[in-house]
Formats: sequence, C-alpha cells, structure tokens
Amino acid sequence: MSTAYGLAGVVLVVLATVLIGTLGVRISRTTSDFYVASRTVTPLRNASAIGGEYLSAASFLGIAGLILANGADMLWLPVGWTGGYLVLLVLVSAPLRRSGAYTLPDFAEARLESMAVRRAASVLVVLISWLYLLPQFQSAGLVLRTVAGVPVWTGGVLIAAVVAVNVLVGGMRSITLVQAFQYWLKLTALAVPIVFLLLAWRHDGAPGVSSDAPPRFPERTTVSVSTAVTVDVTEPVRVTVDGRVDGRSHDGASLTLVRGAHHIEQNTTVTFPGGASVPHVKGEPVKSDREWSIPLGGDHSLYATYSLILATFLGTMGLPHVLVRFYTNPDGRAARRTTVMVLSLLGAFYLFPALYGALGRLYTPELLMTGRTDAVVLTLPGRLVGGLGGDLLGALVTGGAVAAFLSTSSGITVSVAGVLAQDILRGGVRSFRAGTLLALAVPLALAVAARHLSVADVVGLAFAVAASTFCPLLVLGVWWRRLTVPGALAGLVAGGASAGTAVAWTIAAPPDGLAGALLAQPAAWTVPLAFTVMIVVSWCTPRRVPPGTARMMVRLHTPESLNVDRGTWRPKRV
Repeated sequence: MSTAYGLAGVVLVVLATVLIGTLGVRISRTTSDFYVASRTVTPLRNASAIGGEYLSAASFLGIAGLILANGADMLWLPVGWTGGYLVLLVLVSAPLRRSGAYTLPDFAEARLESMAVRRAASVLVVLISWLYLLPQFQSAGLVLRTVAGVPVWTGGVLIAAVVAVNVLVGGMRSITLVQAFQYWLKLTALAVPIVFLLLAWRHDGAPGVSSDAPPRFPERTTVSVSTAVTVDVTEPVRVTVDGRVDGRSHDGASLTLVRGAHHIEQNTTVTFPGGASVPHVKGEPVKSDREWSIPLGGDHSLYATYSLILATFLGTMGLPHVLVRFYTNPDGRAARRTTVMVLSLLGAFYLFPALYGALGRLYTPELLMTGRTDAVVLTLPGRLVGGLGGDLLGALVTGGAVAAFLSTSSGITVSVAGVLAQDILRGGVRSFRAGTLLALAVPLALAVAARHLSVADVVGLAFAVAASTFCPLLVLGVWWRRLTVPGALAGLVAGGASAGTAVAWTIAAPPDGLAGALLAQPAAWTVPLAFTVMIVVSWCTPRRVPPGTARMMVRLHTPESLNVDRGTWRPKRV
C-alpha cells in the first residue's frame, strides 16, 4: 500500500472524528450530558454507537490475525462477542437502565448501600478499562508503522490526543455521534474490500487450504523484519539475508538456515525461494492446512474453547464502556430494543474477519514469521489487488482500523473518566475532564513500554476479568435478594484476584502445557469461583442484607410507567 494513500485514510478519519465530535459542544453543558447524554439517545443511534465502541482493534484486526495463525478454534471469538449481548439482553439490560445510576460503581452502591463495594467496583472498572485500552494503543502503533514506517509509539500518541479532544469538549453526547458514524465506517471498510479480494481469489483459481503440509511461500518472497524476532525453522532452507541473523551481519549474502531456532534482528530482510516452508515465531503452533481448518485439534483445546466461550458470553455484561451505554436510553424498553439492534449490527460485521484470516493463510504467510498477524487485514488489498485499486482499498481499510481504535478508546475513556471524577476527584464537569487525561495517560505509557501482544488475546483477558467480577455482581445483584455486602466484596476480590493473577502471569511469562491453558483462558475456573464465593459468603452473613433491598428490587424490575420512583439515583457521600 502506498504511504500517501494510507496516511490520507488516517487523516480523513481523524478529521471526520474531530468535526463530528465538536457538534456535541453546543449541547453538552450539564453533568448528565457528559456522563449519559441526558438519557435521550434513540435505540438505533445507541445501537450504532455500541457497535462502534464494541468493535475494537480486536474485532477489526485481531480476529483475522488469530484465525490466520490458529485456525478454526478462533471462530468462537466473534460468536461469543455477539452472543454476549443476548445474555445481556435477557439478564441485565433493562434493570440496569431502571437503576438510575451513571456508572457501574453507582449501581453497586445503590444496590448494596456500601461505599466499600463501590470502591472495589471503581478499582475494577479502571483496571479492566486500562487492560482494554492497552491493545488499542499498541494496534494504532502497528497500523501507522505498517502504513508509514514511523515509530510504534506514534500511533498510540495520535489516538490518545484525538480521543482526549473529543471527550474533553463534548462528553458522552459528543462520543455517541462519533461512535455511531464509526460503526458504519468500520463495516464499510471491511465489506467493500472483501468483495474485490474474493474476486481476485476467484481469478487466481480459488485455491483452498486442504493440504497436510504447513504453510509455504507460494513464490520467491522477501520478508522485512521490522521488530527483532526468534523463529523456528522446520526444514533447512537457503535464503538471502540483508541484516543480522543469529548475531552475524550479512550484506545480501546467501545463508542456510538449518532446522531449529534463529534470531533475526530488526530492519533485516530475508528472501526465501518459492515453495520454502514458512518459519513461525518461536512458541507459536505450526499447523498443517488441514489441522488449521479443523477445530479442537491442539493440546487442551477443548478446555480453552469452553473457557473462551464462557469469558466472551459473560464478560460482555462486565465491560464498563458497554454498560454505561444502557444508562443513555430513555427507558428500559428502549434499552432492550437497543440490545436487539446491536445483535444484528454485530452479526453483520463479524461475517468478514474470518474471510480475511483464511485469505491471509493463502496469500500472506510471511506474517506468521514476523509475528505481525494482526496486520493481515491491512496487507491483503495491496497483495491481491495491487495498483491504484489496492492503494484505495488499503486506505479504506486503514481508515476503518483507525476508526476502531478511536471509537473503542473514546467509550472506555468516558467510563474511566466518570469513575475517576466521582470517586477520586470532586465530581462535576471539571473533574470529568481531569479524569479523562488520567484515563488516557496510564495505558498509553504501558503501551509504549510493554512488549507487543496479540490484540485479541489481551482483549480476551479483559473479558475474562470482567466475567469473573462484574458478571456475578450484576446477575446476583439484579436477581437475588439475599446478596450481602460481605458476599459481594468477597466475590469481587476472589474473582478479580484470580483472573488478574492469570492475566499478569500470561502477559509477563506465559507457561506451556496445562498450566499455560489454565492461565491463558482462566474464565472456566475463575467465574465459578467468583459466583461460589459470593453466594456462600452471603449465606453465611444473612444479617448483612442491605435494608433497602426490597425497594431497589422493585425499582429494577418494575416498568418505568408503573414505577413512582423514577428519579436519577445519586450517590451518598459518607
């Protein structure tokens, strides 16, 4: 893809985002405008905005990259991320809207009448949101490096600056307009190129992935390694190297890579002959095409699949930036209609990433060697179409990727800023703006300092933490009268500590074998643990049921037309 076209796509999306966001300035004046858009957002606009912020870098880039690397097992990600809204619709969407709270900590305090539970919920909101923001900034760096060759940190800084401007000037009302626009942009950015990619694939004879051999370079291929990587070579191969391999410099010299591990330093190019087996990043699975296309083929894959399903189905209801959207609906009925529309919009979007992953397996196998499988969506238009058409399609896909980072980052920032403003600062619009800067600064610093991680993997870990903490709190808080303050606190601590430890261990030094599977996909044991602890401790402390539980349960489950207590809930300051 031409650098000029790619940068043009980035600039146009950024300008459109800023211009649309400034429309919210004229009508965003009150605290309610900044937090929940004064609860006047219609279902279709809200559903588009939810789709805009929910379809993050993991959805736009990460799913296709994981399918390219791991195959059919990763198809559960879009299924789970869509199905999570069905669980949300059935269990909590309307009661959440009727609660009258602004944020998840507001709901926790209103239901349990405890500042301790509120503080615990606030800490979890911030941690989950920062974990979700980290891959957004890293992916932004990946996109700009792919397009223009700039340093990785540049993309994160750009996205953080644009998000800060939008949130600071207009709050939730401004962000709603931006995210609704960005959903349709992202859908277009995937749907239009895939038509041309499939036509090019058909013109190439419609090759399939059915052999019993690992991926091979279809023709003589030069691979540029921009970040140092250690690869496993499965078959000896004669290559041409310009750079450093295994600590030695080579200036266009021929070199035989023997079977085993080899370290390739950054800014090195390696040219492989056609038909050579593609080296994989050390530690990544090497699958034949047939193994790649069949699910449940790896070690511990059955456990990992069920744990992934549990995390994605239950984690959606625990994502702060998703739940805050239901506080912007006029009433509970509108919240349910919004959720149904979201299911349709997400289903339409998730038809496409699997196609990009499969085409990437055929035409961009070198990404398995560089570890940049997340870039498959950006790479395919130039590889299959080429010329001016490839440049234009590449610019469109790049713009869609930037929209993904901006929309998700904006929604998460609003959620974190609201919590920081109410629970740490003094409250009000000025505190909200200060919280916005703090909400962006920490994950941006982590993204610059941390090693590159798979986008969808990190987001999946955020889902696991959300499913292990807020899912039990919301489900039991909405449907079980006997939930007590000690029970809620114990469950939050147990679920948060176990899932958080698994996340930290996986990011820092992921182990192999069964232990690696348990830590990389912890939801299968951390979610039942959190529910069990919350229920058992509540049974053991029956005297600690909040005195206002009956009144709150009536409010949560009574339609607004019959509920005389319809005012906005306000937190008590004690």
